[in-house]
Amino acid sequence: MRPNDFGKKYLTEHCQKIKITDFVRESTTQLKEALINASIEAEGYDLLLNRSRTGFGGTRFWFSCPLCDKRVGVLYKHPVSQILGCRRCLRLDYRKHRYSKMIENSV
Repeated sequence: MRPNDFGKKYLTEHCQKIKITDFVRESTTQLKEALINASIEAEGYDLLLNRSRTGFGGTRFWFSCPLCDKRVGVLYKHPVSQILGCRRCLRLDYRKHRYSKMIENSV
């Protein structure tokens, strides 16, 4: 017996939807939750992850700086002291900023 053997045709709006994108989204969410709850080990440090909501209902992930606990997108390993931290904690500067300040100071 098939569904249309009853004589009356039904519309898709009357049926419950099961979409593959919902399953993928749910599994992605579960994977992200597992990633957040797990600690990541990099360069000998246990790194914590944080998350925040985006304006469109998504989730953005961040590292937690081991030195100041602020959320950052990039962590650096200092070339001399080998300490892992954010740019501000390690007092790192961008090359572009250094050269522009040097030009301004020489004029």
